[in-house]
Amino acid sequence: MLGARSDLPTLPSDLPLVERDAVRLIVQDRQGLVLLFRAREITLPELGEWWELPGGGIEDGESYADAAVRELEEETGLQVDVGHVGPPLWRRSCSYRFRGTRRLQHEVVVGVRIDVQAPPIDVSGQLVHETEDYVSWQWTAVKEITTSRERFYPGRLPLLLPAFLAGEPISEPFELWS
Repeated sequence: MLGARSDLPTLPSDLPLVERDAVRLIVQDRQGLVLLFRAREITLPELGEWWELPGGGIEDGESYADAAVRELEEETGLQVDVGHVGPPLWRRSCSYRFRGTRRLQHEVVVGVRIDVQAPPIDVSGQLVHETEDYVSWQWTAVKEITTSRERFYPGRLPLLLPAFLAGEPISEPFELWS
């Protein structure tokens, strides 16, 4: 696995465990605005809503860059060449509840720059659970993210975004998100 680590804490045994590798994307437009989805988990209304980076699971035999290109097109309709996907500077493992399971996810976060200003998003390629869970989307200024008191996924996005954008490698501690 991409980020399988032996230093992970003991996870809650509340639900069946699904472990997977995933990629998250920090997509910036021509002006440096970052694409975020307003999300929820419809089976867990007590979690409320949060802002989330696009991304998803890496399929068998797929590289993180190929998964990033595929996930970006599925979730947003935006098409980029694999050469526009940045290196996996940010590595993390996290756990969260999702549709009756507990996910243990080993993620890489990559950057993608597009040479268009705040393009519209086409959600017609989203999976059923994404159309249920993504409430809206918006292009957001970095400063709005770093000063926000709202909830994000990844949870430390407001704190770690400046370092990521500066090209610094990040090895984030484990996050028990929900």
